[in-house]
Amino acid sequence: METYKLVMPGHLNHFGFLFGGNLLRWTDEIAYIAVTLDYPGCNFVTVGMDKIEFRKSIREGTILCFESTQGRLGTTSVEYVVNVTREEITSGQKELVFTTRITFVSVDGHGKKQAICSRKVRGDAS
Repeated sequence: METYKLVMPGHLNHFGFLFGGNLLRWTDEIAYIAVTLDYPGCNFVTVGMDKIEFRKSIREGTILCFESTQGRLGTTSVEYVVNVTREEITSGQKELVFTTRITFVSVDGHGKKQAICSRKVRGDAS
């Protein structure tokens, strides 16, 4: 799944750069949307994000592209890889600014782990 976000003044820290917490929130939200669309009827919670490293600074007005793809699939958990790039408006050149792996666990109405719904809907080859 691919989606975009525009960095606005309210997203910046006191130095004028994107506040890292906003990038993490958007990354989690976008991956959550992907897993929810891929496995409708299942409830997921985020249980972890791998290595958090902000590779490039991001300024106001930057358009970020978030691309999430499914990685490892287990019985109760699924991993998504999220790559965040920015595109230079004048040249069209893309640059990777952030990447992480997010693990989600399927839970029941009481928050207990449960098996992931049996079939992936979005992007299914069947």
